[in-house]
Amino acid sequence: MKPITKQEIQTYLDQFLNKSVYIHLETTTGAYNAHKNEANMTVVAFIRNTKVVYNQAKITGNGPYRVGLKLDEGWVYAEGLTDWLYNENEQLLMAGHNSEGQLAIALQISLTPFQY
Repeated sequence: MKPITKQEIQTYLDQFLNKSVYIHLETTTGAYNAHKNEANMTVVAFIRNTKVVYNQAKITGNGPYRVGLKLDEGWVYAEGLTDWLYNENEQLLMAGHNSEGQLAIALQISLTPFQY
């Protein structure tokens, strides 16, 4: 993965406009959070291979970044994104890593389902 540049991400987001796409959205404080201090609460949200169609997409911020996808009846957004990759499967993979390099959030978009 490489550091996010808004212009590159916006170009890839626009490629998927008005198409039926699969998203993966995950956020976690991770087990490492509770491992360091048992009093810390572990928080996780996970959605994978959910089909959506978005008609607007925007990346905002100065880093870490926020990406929002506007659906007909609402929004999907991820905040805290720092890194990205567009792979050979034509999947846009975005992630946010904390100062220790651990995953905190992921937003991925694909025309085909993500493999497990």
